[in-house]
Amino acid sequence: MDFTFTEEQRAAAEAARAVLAGVSPDGVPSPALSRGAVAEDFDRALWHKLAASDVLGLLAAPEYGGAGLGPLALCLVLREAGQVLARVPLLECGAAAFALSAHGGPVAARLLPRIGRGELVVTVASSGRTGHDAAELAVTAAPTAAPVDSGSEAGSWTLDGVHTAVPWASGADLLLLPAHTGHHPDGHHPEGHHTEGHPNDSGRAVVALVPRDHPGVTLADQVSTNGERYAEVRLDSVRLGAEDVITTEGAWERLRELLTVGTCALALGVGTAVCRMTGEYTAKREQFGFPIATFQAVAVQAADRYIDLRAMEATLWQAAWRLESGTAGALPAAADVAVAKIWASEGVRRVVQTAQHLHGGFGADTGYALHRYHAWAKQLELSLGPAAAHEEALGDLLATLPAHD
Repeated sequence: MDFTFTEEQRAAAEAARAVLAGVSPDGVPSPALSRGAVAEDFDRALWHKLAASDVLGLLAAPEYGGAGLGPLALCLVLREAGQVLARVPLLECGAAAFALSAHGGPVAARLLPRIGRGELVVTVASSGRTGHDAAELAVTAAPTAAPVDSGSEAGSWTLDGVHTAVPWASGADLLLLPAHTGHHPDGHHPEGHHTEGHPNDSGRAVVALVPRDHPGVTLADQVSTNGERYAEVRLDSVRLGAEDVITTEGAWERLRELLTVGTCALALGVGTAVCRMTGEYTAKREQFGFPIATFQAVAVQAADRYIDLRAMEATLWQAAWRLESGTAGALPAAADVAVAKIWASEGVRRVVQTAQHLHGGFGADTGYALHRYHAWAKQLELSLGPAAAHEEALGDLLATLPAHD
């Protein structure tokens, strides 16, 4: 097996690292020192620097002014972003650009160049109505009975529903929202809407491109565990043209998997930085005249967390490689994604907990960056969900394998 990244992938990581080198985790707003959100908006200055370095266009196809790279490059960049707690929608915008390049059709030519230049900020809803149900079931998409403003009736859509915990939504220009063409989760269609005769009436997942200020869209502020400004997005008879709804089979599933491995990459970045901080601290902190890093109990705990990081890394690259290459295996790529989620969710929690323990009271000092990393790690863990759920999903996939003698 060759685990070497390509020259283009390494260049993407180096470009991101050069820009992110100017970000100080000590300067990241602390949720412990804020009532409500830590800031009204994400780091716009950093966003413009990333755009100027062509980082935002990495996943757009070359015909749209991008580099045409894939999930591996995005994860390399996100690992760098996680290490410095970069307050930018890099994951959501990158995943959206990849989805638009592959499935956006004519709308991609209009949106992707602006995304690459940092002019159009895109986010993606993936938590659904409650954070526990399938995201695409939170919103229904039904054919519109009357023409939209463009004057085109055929193929237009009406969307109704609610997505919770949409990251960066208040500062985004465009929201990518999964929806479902079948019945509501409670078993009925929205009043006045029917799916008979529509090409997607089988009940498939679609992805809607909804401007934040579109009529019928309402945002209610929410605050994430790491103090960032999220939003509940409510759609009330939101009408979109056919070009603003991606109906390609499997488009949402691929976008969701890319968001997942990207979150694992952020967790790897956070864990890497925390382990480095812990190593530096325990090498300097002395008890009984010796650095505590030389104590066996400390060394064993640090070694366990190093193993967690290496497992997080290996499973992340395996999952990202499956998504990028499309290589077939005994199990679908979703199995590798589930394994990466298990390690990232559990691993990043264990890393920060051990770091807090080895730092002692100093780790809770709000003048020290570790408590910020702890909040971000908890947010990522919650985003990924409990490991037990991923283990159950992996077990279901394993049960599909044919039995062998």
